[in-house]
Amino acid sequence: MYFIPTPEIDAVKLEISSTINETSNSKLLVPYFALEMVTEGTLTKDAATLDDFFDTYASEVETESGFENHGLSILTTKKHFDKVLPVYRELLTEAIFPDKELTKRKKQKALSIHINRDKNSHRASQLFRKALFGENHPFGQITEEKDVDLVYREDLIEFYKKDLWTNSEIFLTGNLDDSQLENIIREIGNIPVAFFQNPTTGFPNQKHQRVAEEKEKSVQSSIRIGCHLIPKNHPDYFKLNLMNTILGGYFGSRLIKNIREDKGHTYGIYSSIGGLKNADYWVVMADVIKEHDEAVIDEVYMEIDKLKNEPVSAHELEVVRNYMIGKLLSQFSSGFELIGRFKSIHQAGLDFGFYQQNLDYILHAKPEDVMEVANKYLHREKMVEVIVG
Repeated sequence: MYFIPTPEIDAVKLEISSTINETSNSKLLVPYFALEMVTEGTLTKDAATLDDFFDTYASEVETESGFENHGLSILTTKKHFDKVLPVYRELLTEAIFPDKELTKRKKQKALSIHINRDKNSHRASQLFRKALFGENHPFGQITEEKDVDLVYREDLIEFYKKDLWTNSEIFLTGNLDDSQLENIIREIGNIPVAFFQNPTTGFPNQKHQRVAEEKEKSVQSSIRIGCHLIPKNHPDYFKLNLMNTILGGYFGSRLIKNIREDKGHTYGIYSSIGGLKNADYWVVMADVIKEHDEAVIDEVYMEIDKLKNEPVSAHELEVVRNYMIGKLLSQFSSGFELIGRFKSIHQAGLDFGFYQQNLDYILHAKPEDVMEVANKYLHREKMVEVIVG
């Protein structure tokens, strides 16, 4: 259990976060439904009773679903914490997954999948992940409506009992005293948790891939361009973060100035570094006027080439430096943000020193760092390109 006290705030947030078992044989959407349905009834309370209870005590239950972790959190008050905790505990081991509610949830999920498939941006992101990670890896799999039909109540119960709480950790923030901490250990410390180790998967970049999905009625195309990168503990990581910010990581970036402001091909174009435990990935994202999609892709590579061959000016570097420092410091304005920052780097095998090292680097970053990592990691012949529209 990782606890950050907040004496000035009487709100409490408790989250249990578990590692997703990449080798699990469960059906594609079973983890999603199992997590989403824990509030649909327990052995002693139906869904309506649970809703009324949490509303009465000003509490909110939230689920977290990601590539590598999932979890269940409760946000409540110090005053009501001791009343709410036992009911939250019920959700962890006593959920019953009623068939009627599962049928309703399945219809909603199938409709959501159908609607999202028609959204160019959503579809482009799906195809990008599929090309980047491969269709056989969990990160690259695309859920279809047929996957919804394969989910049954028995699947949820089995997953809930065996695989939902795995490698679990507690992340806690709030104004709690020693007796309340002991109460957490007493209530939650005995839930059955399975432990395993996922295989360490490397993601080498392949030869250039172009995936295009034509939609005749679309007036816009959604574009994704990207590649695999390095883990957060790599010496080049902070340099890559600086390079990404200059290229497309904020509203004053080069991609925004070129493709949005100068050419008017898009309302917004951004680049970002996606976070994974073993290796992050880099992606450029944009919705552009359809007839200009190839021109936009060429402009992206032109801006990359500039970073490779022309030093960043002292003025631009200073602007980006100030932006990055401000953004970094703004992420630590409350205890709730602090535990989130800790959780993200802890699950990548790092500690708070990561942020101090990042700040130290930003303060002393040099123009040649940008040229170095752009030349080292951004190669067109190893990029995945996706166009949907």
